[in-house]
Amino acid sequence: MAYTTINKSTDYFNTKLYTGNGSVRTETGVGFQPDLTWIKDRTGTNAHVLTDSVRGANKQIYTNLNNAETNASGYLTAFASDGFTLGTDGAVNTNSSNYASWNWKAGTTGSGTTAGSGTGKSYSYSVNTTAGFSIVSYTGNGTSGHAIPHHLGAVPSMIILKQRDAVADTLVYHHKNTSDPKTDFLRLKSNNATQDEAAIWNDTAPTSTYFYVGSETTVNGNNNTFIAYCFTEKTGYSKFGSYTGNGNADGTFVYTGFKPAFIINKKTNNTGQWNIQDNKRDVDNPALIRMWADGTDGDTSSTSYSKDFLSNGFKIRNTNGNDNTSGDTYIYMAFAEAPLVGSNNVPCTAR
Repeated sequence: MAYTTINKSTDYFNTKLYTGNGSVRTETGVGFQPDLTWIKDRTGTNAHVLTDSVRGANKQIYTNLNNAETNASGYLTAFASDGFTLGTDGAVNTNSSNYASWNWKAGTTGSGTTAGSGTGKSYSYSVNTTAGFSIVSYTGNGTSGHAIPHHLGAVPSMIILKQRDAVADTLVYHHKNTSDPKTDFLRLKSNNATQDEAAIWNDTAPTSTYFYVGSETTVNGNNNTFIAYCFTEKTGYSKFGSYTGNGNADGTFVYTGFKPAFIINKKTNNTGQWNIQDNKRDVDNPALIRMWADGTDGDTSSTSYSKDFLSNGFKIRNTNGNDNTSGDTYIYMAFAEAPLVGSNNVPCTAR
């Protein structure tokens, strides 16, 4: 049984849906002050917008674009104690348009100097070790083996990394990515299969203290700036795993040890889109509504994306190649609505 120290997952991750009004406003009901907020227009084709507390409000990066960081006041303008304040840009606040926001809590901040090979450079961070999440902004040194402190106190399971000051793809490390994760990476704006290049993660696995970057400019250009979102698994709260498709509508069951609230999955051995589903846009099984992190589509509802969100994991209920081609491999990240069994030994029930 999956016991957890996090009985209320929404203290650390929460999906908040809202409707825009075209005016400056504060959106509440997140349940905490977020440190990373990812917003997507559900009814239009605006980009996915990510804002975090380390880079600061008014600074945006995008999952489906390789643009450099922008600094615009019309997007998320401040983090509030129970949510965030919005400007009037259509990507986050068009009148009568519907939006999804996915929110993570970090909170303990600090700064320092990087380690490893080459010249030490400045970095700053915000971390929540209970939830296994940190945000790290660092300056590159151009030298292979540059060691970036992540402050999780455990080995990262997944890292999302973006160069801030130049056009560059957002790169993803996942510990279950094919046969050699320390040389493999995915591009968040692309449906491409896994790529292999030792100069990205320096052919070095992360440790409980550092993740490593190689000489590639998009992760370690000298005096360039970068942002990394680092996650490690927490029993009953988060899971970063993999599964193999079976090509059958009675699809693969994936054990997570909790009732999922949010899932992103991506095929790794062939082309496949970054599929986002959650328990707020779909409140009943099967979950049918998806978005693509690598695209601009709003909500699309179809049995082609069916999943059951169960008390202890999720089950694929479709034969779509983005979820369930026979013999293909998929990675996923998932966060809990509730643990299978909490620290008070109360079992969770499926919806």
